[in-house]
Amino acid sequence: MRLSKLYMPTLREAPADAEIASHKLLLRGAFIRKSASGVYTYLPLGYKVVRKVEEITRQEMDNAGSQEILMSAIQPKEIWEQSGRWEKFGPEMFKLQDRHNRDFCLGPTAEEYFTTLIKDEVKSYKQLPLNLYQIQTKYRDEKRPRFGINRAREFTMKDGYSFDTNSKTMEESYMNMYCAYEKIFDRLRLDYKIVQGDNGAMGGSQSHEFIALSETGEGVIAYSESGKYAATTEKAEVKYVLPEKEEKLEMQEVNTPGTTTIEAVSEFLNVSKNKCLKAIDLMVEEKPVFVFIPGDRELNMAKLIGFLGVAEHSIEMMSDEEIISLGSRPGFTGPVGISEDARIIVDKNITEIDNLVVGANKEDAHIKNVNYGRDFEAEICDDLLEVQVGDIIPETGEEYKFARGIEVGNIFQLGTKYSSTIGAKYLDENGKDQLIWMGSYGVGVTRSVSAIVEQNYDEYGIIWPMTVAPYHVIVTVVNAKNEEQLALGEEIYNALQKEGIEVLLDDRKERAGVKFNDRDLIGIPLRITVGKMAMDKIVEYSTRKERVNEEVSAQDAINRAIETVKEELK
Repeated sequence: MRLSKLYMPTLREAPADAEIASHKLLLRGAFIRKSASGVYTYLPLGYKVVRKVEEITRQEMDNAGSQEILMSAIQPKEIWEQSGRWEKFGPEMFKLQDRHNRDFCLGPTAEEYFTTLIKDEVKSYKQLPLNLYQIQTKYRDEKRPRFGINRAREFTMKDGYSFDTNSKTMEESYMNMYCAYEKIFDRLRLDYKIVQGDNGAMGGSQSHEFIALSETGEGVIAYSESGKYAATTEKAEVKYVLPEKEEKLEMQEVNTPGTTTIEAVSEFLNVSKNKCLKAIDLMVEEKPVFVFIPGDRELNMAKLIGFLGVAEHSIEMMSDEEIISLGSRPGFTGPVGISEDARIIVDKNITEIDNLVVGANKEDAHIKNVNYGRDFEAEICDDLLEVQVGDIIPETGEEYKFARGIEVGNIFQLGTKYSSTIGAKYLDENGKDQLIWMGSYGVGVTRSVSAIVEQNYDEYGIIWPMTVAPYHVIVTVVNAKNEEQLALGEEIYNALQKEGIEVLLDDRKERAGVKFNDRDLIGIPLRITVGKMAMDKIVEYSTRKERVNEEVSAQDAINRAIETVKEELK
């Protein structure tokens, strides 16, 4: 491609609303353009990168025995009602009606669609196992789209599903996809960790997430230095260190004016924070729920959602009026004497701490020496706590390490969650109906593009890995008005094209500085510069990463470029 013909409207400055490096550089480098909040157009360079990520994903899925199909982005309401997720999925689902008032959604995911597809077609155990996938546009009405294509409302995703006769073969299919995903993200040249994930709204028994490490990532992972353990912080188990046992004392109400925080209560009563009960006052599906955890910890909302079995969007903080209507006061909620109309849920560790300090459900008052079992009872959850620095990993005995990252892939063992609700069955060897066992596998194609940039840039622009770069080589003619320079540039350009090398020829009649800046910004891996020594067939050869020019013959530059590209793509 000749740059004089390429649609590449680069920008000197990033728009003010661009927050992270990938967002800024993809906009400045003319890879993407914002159409609306969370909605982007992919310009020629950007779409070439997306297609390369798609193709790597497609190749590894095909190699693993999966078969590609393409389903509509429009999904009927009925299949979502069968699974019970039409209302449960929440406000992130784009919903619409046709002219006949039939309800549809723009697919945010495709478990229901794939299960419905095979339920009337797969009848016998002889047709299983089966693995299908698609690369399709997905839609989620994010409450707060941000970070460019990293968290968008429209995005490209590879979603795949395995269908098996039993749990054992489902696990085999799961591990097959696990290995395929390692190959995908290795080929994308991502620095990533595989961590235990939280199944959340997907359901099922086990999941893993593939996290591209990045300081700008929204997700946090907890891992061991030995490499024997890694999980999302949503999933990581807390081994809480309990205070020493004490003789249980009699309850005592005390005046605590203005102490609406754990810190204030702890200081006022001279009691350690781990013996003060922290209250989280919630409305869950419009019903009151009081959650209590040790005062020195934070609530892990994902763990609570898993315990409650509800959607995240169905949980809201109680208003002051709602707290008062239940016989308590904001900032002074406690489990003793609270309204029986509310559910009380406690972290298991609460049941083992003696002489707690709790809110007295009245203004400026707390109760000392409260003990679980004697003074109140509640529903008990084994672990509601957010993991934090200093916690020990139960499985390895090591201290947790933490890193931020971008989730670029996930895999789930769904079991029979969707086949049971939608009625996907097969006849076994004995002619009896059995439920199909399923797995679900997603790759964030456009999000992977963002993650690659977050890991590969410098002060000048993007540094694309060869495997996903929009072009492998850029040939820059310093002065396109000079016939000898332009002729040599054309010669190199044609020679590389004949060898199957994807090459850009910068033949624009622009100043050299503009060309060099654009070249750095768009990040093509290999660079050949044709300048004043063109009459002697001498050019400058460099890589985008090192940016160190070396004078070589034009033929040597051609040979080195071909060899490097083929080696990188091997």
